Amino acid sequence: MQSEIKRGSAEMTAAMLISGSIGWFVVMSGQPVGNVVFWRCLFGAITLLVICAVLGLLNPRLLSLKSFGIAVFGGVAIVLNWLLLFASYSHASISIATTVYNTQPFMLLALGAAFLGEKITGTKLFWLGLAFAGMMAIVEAKPDSGVVTGSYGLGIALALGAAFFYALAALAAKWLKGTPPHLIALIQVSTGILMLAPFVDFSALPATSGTWSQLVTMGVFHTGLMYVLLYGAIQKLPTHLTGALSFIYPIAAIAVDRIAFGHALQPLQVIGAAIILLAAAGMNLGWTPGRFLRAVRS
Repeated sequence: MQSEIKRGSAEMTAAMLISGSIGWFVVMSGQPVGNVVFWRCLFGAITLLVICAVLGLLNPRLLSLKSFGIAVFGGVAIVLNWLLLFASYSHASISIATTVYNTQPFMLLALGAAFLGEKITGTKLFWLGLAFAGMMAIVEAKPDSGVVTGSYGLGIALALGAAFFYALAALAAKWLKGTPPHLIALIQVSTGILMLAPFVDFSALPATSGTWSQLVTMGVFHTGLMYVLLYGAIQKLPTHLTGALSFIYPIAAIAVDRIAFGHALQPLQVIGAAIILLAAAGMNLGWTPGRFLRAVRS
């Protein structure tokens, strides 16, 4: 049991570190966001097709027509999530976009109450309010000149939209409980290929091997390998440990943004980011407001 937790922790850590580095690949590819997501889906689908074949998951009996439809719905949501998140990088920086994106647990909270009959408790409302306070701090902050090339407010709105669509995809995954996750991922990225193919300018393909390698890396590692590691970890770890290790992702993204692009957060942005991550931690790990307030006072 202990060895399984250690292996799951290693897999989860690797998955979050891989996720945290994707912003660098997106920016350095120099490709339009739609093209980046299309190639990610294509190379990811190839990788996941091989994985599913090896695992014996390419069996129509594993998926009902209803489940297939829900998986396609989740695919539409996850692709819209990628489009909005990647688009937000140039407006609000990788650090801020990723931090705002981590409001997704609260989006899922609302969707779970609306569609799954899950109760919203006073504790959950407390963490939601705290996250909102962190969001307002980030909105009020002034980014460094030269860090963003567009509207800061638009970048935050795009990241919030990405979080919403991720929550929709997570909701679809809840409905597909018992369905092999690697098969769900294959359907999702295949859906993305069909969604985006009409909008890709195939006459303006990447001109350098470096750009192609970045796109292939996002498909093979940030999609195929990351899904395998993430789902493997989820199957091995208790929920609280999965939630705790998930915070490696925004921390890694902030570190990559700082090291690769020299983007430092302003004091108010640091405060807002810390509050959002704290609220999400409290939500995921089941902390009570009383325990949190006692810790603050001490």
